[in-house]
Amino acid sequence: MKWIDYNDLPSNGSAFSSLFVDYLSDFERVKKFYTWNYRNPDDWQAALNLLSKRSVPRADVCRILSVQNRDFHCGVKTLANIDALRNDNAVAVVTGQQVGLFTGPLYTIYKTLTTLLLSEKLQTQYPDHHFVPVFWLEGEDHDYDEVGTIKLINRENDLLNASYDPGEKVRNGNAGPVGQIEFGEGVDELFSTLESALANTEFTSKVFHLFRTAYQRGMTFNKAFVHLMNDLLENSGLVFLNPHDPELKRLLTPVFRKELESTPRHCQLVIDQSVEVEKQYHAQVKPKPVNLFFFHNGGRYLIEPKPSGFGLKNSRKQFTREEMLGQVNDHPELFSPNVVLRPICQDFLLPTLAYVAGPGEISYFAQLKPVYAEFGIPQPVLYPRASATIVEEKVEKVLTRYHLTVKEFFRDIELVKQKVAEQVSEVKIQELFGGVSGSLTETLESLREGLVRIDPTLAGALDTAKSKMDFQIETLKQKAIAAQKRQNEIAIRQAEKAAHHLFPSSNFQERELNVLHFLNKYGLEFLRWLRGELVIDAFKHQVIRL
Repeated sequence: MKWIDYNDLPSNGSAFSSLFVDYLSDFERVKKFYTWNYRNPDDWQAALNLLSKRSVPRADVCRILSVQNRDFHCGVKTLANIDALRNDNAVAVVTGQQVGLFTGPLYTIYKTLTTLLLSEKLQTQYPDHHFVPVFWLEGEDHDYDEVGTIKLINRENDLLNASYDPGEKVRNGNAGPVGQIEFGEGVDELFSTLESALANTEFTSKVFHLFRTAYQRGMTFNKAFVHLMNDLLENSGLVFLNPHDPELKRLLTPVFRKELESTPRHCQLVIDQSVEVEKQYHAQVKPKPVNLFFFHNGGRYLIEPKPSGFGLKNSRKQFTREEMLGQVNDHPELFSPNVVLRPICQDFLLPTLAYVAGPGEISYFAQLKPVYAEFGIPQPVLYPRASATIVEEKVEKVLTRYHLTVKEFFRDIELVKQKVAEQVSEVKIQELFGGVSGSLTETLESLREGLVRIDPTLAGALDTAKSKMDFQIETLKQKAIAAQKRQNEIAIRQAEKAAHHLFPSSNFQERELNVLHFLNKYGLEFLRWLRGELVIDAFKHQVIRL
């Protein structure tokens, strides 16, 4: 099986919400929450036409992007794309993600590759325009726990959690934007841990050299992330945008001012839209009265309305309304958007035709349509990122040996283990116990008429006896299953190890494993191969066999 429909994937507790599934499989049900249908060519053309009439600060943004990307040591193709973006016929195909350690979970790679492939596809379809892939570095978040840990498979094929320790100040406090955190001596300890835990292959030395060069003492999370992505993607032309830039924040002053002056209007717009969304689905995000943070004393604090003006949550710092608006004018670099306002900032700065989004993002964009209208900014086409599970050869052998499918691992690993145990055993427990319950019921029911004639109260005693027997038989069945599992420990362990690869921590591989796992085993050509394998227009979960 190469494809799995999202309707066939477990939605309970996963990122694939019912709203996201309908977005992919039944757009008519959700079209009122979005501006464009990503499957409709007429909508793409209409979005292009609308974007051509909109004025954005191209010259200033491109000047800033040029400085940023030269500082990131990006390739000549990236710089050429930035120059092209100055022209009115150029549009941006954007994605964004937190600057996770070693690029974070695999879905960051999938989002990026989808963005590059979509840009190429659109370039072929609309040759009169230029499509520039842009990666928005979400490095202003202050939740370090979301970026500081990766998961890998160790040499014993068990799941390994590896973290970078940034020090007590970051761990226990508000350390401000995580993208600005510099790596210290703890990064050497992290690499030592990884090198001893991972299998040593012919590619290990080269791969670890690449990672050590990017993630070394003195590098920030932002710079290390971009450095590694540039090396892995080989002059792809991807443009990186770091929003934590005083000059970009200066351009965003009108957005920040409008948010403060109109509070809580934008919050109410999202709430009203969320009411409509929640008639069918779950609302992904909860807006705040003020959808802005403020950098203060090294931390990043949510701005809250106060009777006298504004205050910073979890801080004693307060401002009058005039003081806060003065800060916007004089120091816009101190402001940072939250999840509601971030897309508005993005599309205020860029001529964004499309945003390559993950399932969660597509869900929360359903709540933002009226906010875009309020700011007079066209909402981009929301294009679902590719989603995949990679099946390695040794895992494929386990699947074949025990007649398993990838989809079975997404359901219940205990059922998978039971299936494996039964296949390697001469005794089929389900068959063994299959007819017992029915036979027992039939036998006991044959007594009922005679017992009732003797004493009507014996019917209750018969039911009690049957209940106890059913319980004892089920208990015996479970003991037999457990004993069979113990007898087949090796086979069960193989299934468990396969689960570490396919559904680690009971979650989709793309949301847990880091790309280092595959690079260490298959070399730096792995991403070139993956780019060739990834299909971005099937809009199903892809099973890729390696």
